[in-house]
Amino acid sequence: MTDVLAPRRDPADPPGRPRPSGGGWFRAVWRWHFFASFVVVPVLLLLAVTGLIYLFRFQLEPLLHPDLMKVDAPQGAVAQPYLQQLAVVESAYPGSTAVSLAEPRSADRPTIVSIQTAEGEARDVYVSPYGPDVLGSMDPDTTLSGTAIRLHADLMTGSRWGGYVIELAACWALVMALTGYYLFVRGWRARRRARSAGRAGARLRWRHGLVGAGVGVGLLMLLVSGLPWTDFWGAKVQTLASQRGTSMWSMDHGAISSPISTLDESLPHSHTQDIPWAQQQSEVPTSPAPEHGAARSVANVDTAVLVAGLAGLRHPMTVALPAADDERGVYSVIGYAFDAPSDERTVHVGRYGGEVVSTYGFDDYPRLAKVVAQGIGLHEGRSLGLWSFWGAALMCVAIVFMCVSGPLMWWRRRPRGSGTLGAPRGRLPVRSTPALVVLLVALGVFLPFFGISLLVILVLDQLVLRRVPALSRWFGTT
Repeated sequence: MTDVLAPRRDPADPPGRPRPSGGGWFRAVWRWHFFASFVVVPVLLLLAVTGLIYLFRFQLEPLLHPDLMKVDAPQGAVAQPYLQQLAVVESAYPGSTAVSLAEPRSADRPTIVSIQTAEGEARDVYVSPYGPDVLGSMDPDTTLSGTAIRLHADLMTGSRWGGYVIELAACWALVMALTGYYLFVRGWRARRRARSAGRAGARLRWRHGLVGAGVGVGLLMLLVSGLPWTDFWGAKVQTLASQRGTSMWSMDHGAISSPISTLDESLPHSHTQDIPWAQQQSEVPTSPAPEHGAARSVANVDTAVLVAGLAGLRHPMTVALPAADDERGVYSVIGYAFDAPSDERTVHVGRYGGEVVSTYGFDDYPRLAKVVAQGIGLHEGRSLGLWSFWGAALMCVAIVFMCVSGPLMWWRRRPRGSGTLGAPRGRLPVRSTPALVVLLVALGVFLPFFGISLLVILVLDQLVLRRVPALSRWFGTT
């Protein structure tokens, strides 16, 4: 990829124009931009579409499942206690285990109880709080937004390999964005002349550049804020942030109550997005044992919600329920912080006395976790109200346009019947530009997947592409 075969005329050159030298910066940067798109465009297109679905999930899902996700609140009706709602779920699904309970988002929405059935299947049960009545259930992974989340997270592979592919594409998308800005600035006059002359494809190329210039900053923000979710880079950063954060528990310093698990293990895998990123690996404390002879299981889910509300958590809350046979388990109540990451907070309530065992929230995060939490809020279009929501939606649409217009430009100018891919010719002056070497090494260290893949590309270029004439001709290398 670092340099290319020089055919008699590059298909990207206008007829009659002298062929530029292969060492030109513009052509070299364009070449890397071109080849990066093969990795980036399919994944980025998928992420943009699934991200758009996820943004509008609260509007789409009730339309698709109105019998489950909409409730007619009777005049003057009062919602029944959550303990009673859990009882009707247990009655409707004998042998099931309730894992978590999410409060209704509004008066016309149901309570959602996540269960594990007697057969071991995960289900979300929708309960009308006014009966209480069970409306029905579904596998959360099969909903439109559930499918979008699985694609967005790991390409529905259910393994780290899908996440690794996304992380690799995200690393090269950063390269595409940076090289795109270089091409936009350096090629401005040429694009304007081509557009004025009415050359074929000039108008699409002009629009691609303008939209890219506008969307580039937002794309960089989305990519950087999305890295904390990745399976390699994100996992390492999250561990670093969490290791520092768990020693800062506000009421249980150092988690001295002998933690038994992490918070993300308390909820079904399909609901891990309900847990703030900085708290997923935070440790869950144990409930203090009751005094000898004291009554057991005094507190319940309603107690936990009440106590958490008094502790300052916002509604609607999500409660991770302790297992029935876990005598040391706690009710982990996660407060609503959809529109304000700074309000992220979890209160752990003892299952016997109903006391606050410990709390952990944004104020307790280390500096790194605070930055990431705010970035994730922007990534999901929720930190700045409707401004960030519609901004994120517009960004997704713009990214879809870029992912379609880029390949279309290549398709129109590709050299038909030449036996070549039609890649731009160019060779980066690595040896004469130490700053470029430093930049590549720094990116490779900061983004290991980029560094490893770059080394693989360079090795393949030297040992394979240059030695096989057919491949050398196809990729335009020498």
